[in-house]
Amino acid sequence: MKILRNFVVFEGCDGSGTTTQLTILEDFFHQHRSHLPPFHKTFEPTNGSIGKIIRSFLQKEISLLPETAAMLFAADRNEHIYGSGGVAERCGRGELVVSDRYLPSSLVYQGLLCGEELPSRLNEDFPRPELLIFFDIAPETAQQRMIGRDTKEIYEYLDFQIQVRDRYKNLLPQLAAQGVKVEVIDASPPPEDVAREVWHFIKKMPIISQGQR
Repeated sequence: MKILRNFVVFEGCDGSGTTTQLTILEDFFHQHRSHLPPFHKTFEPTNGSIGKIIRSFLQKEISLLPETAAMLFAADRNEHIYGSGGVAERCGRGELVVSDRYLPSSLVYQGLLCGEELPSRLNEDFPRPELLIFFDIAPETAQQRMIGRDTKEIYEYLDFQIQVRDRYKNLLPQLAAQGVKVEVIDASPPPEDVAREVWHFIKKMPIISQGQR
């Protein structure tokens, strides 16, 4: 299984704080940019043409079969990784790329909705990240965090998120066995405390600790 060096992925249930932590990390790298490698923040679904279709689906603006959604996520991911200016290109030239969600989300979310076989097959050839940080939080707590949101996306309800957390817990050891460095962080403390834990693991990466560009 290919590991894409300099690539970090944040994963977690909805409301676990992945987006907040990515913004904090981006600000940190900006403040210390003279001492750190170039940093690129990204996310899935992307803002590309396919990603916009997926976001319409997540926001309940269009209806898709679960299998169709799984295929669209994989197509968007292919562009994200291999397209011009994509993750593979950036990592290869010495940037630290951190993505809010990646293929583990498909294996978890689409795996729940259309079975494991199709998402596994669609994602088996994508490179795995060097580091995966899982933000662990009780789904009930995460739901409380999302109360203030204007709208809920299609997956953001408690019963489903309980299943999501369980499936992540089963998936993480499999990814570790594939060569991914997997770290689990308690996402329930205040964001600044969680951010310190994130940096604790990021700073150990060779691109940081050994100054590899």
